[in-house]
Amino acid sequence: MLAVATLALAAAACGRGPTEDILRGGVPARTNLHQTTGLPSEAVRTVNRNDAGWRVIFHPARAPVGAEQQAARALCGLERRAVSRIERLPLDAPTDDPGAVKFDIICA
Repeated sequence: MLAVATLALAAAACGRGPTEDILRGGVPARTNLHQTTGLPSEAVRTVNRNDAGWRVIFHPARAPVGAEQQAARALCGLERRAVSRIERLPLDAPTDDPGAVKFDIICA
């Protein structure tokens, strides 16, 4: 009985293999979005696809000048689209990650 339970637990821990899911815009879900932005890893907190486009939270002090534009070009480029606009947004809880900035990227 214990052997069966151990086998079932081990099989469940493996989960499914790499995903073949596709995000909006035709971007494979397995894409390393943090790396795609071209920003230093220590600067990037979050990158995700939403209904409007892309949302990025990063630390400008740890990123090069023009980081927002660089990330926007790279992420819209995944969809083979141009950047339409970049909108800075207030953080929901700015004291949770002092110095971080949130912005949305809208692709054309």
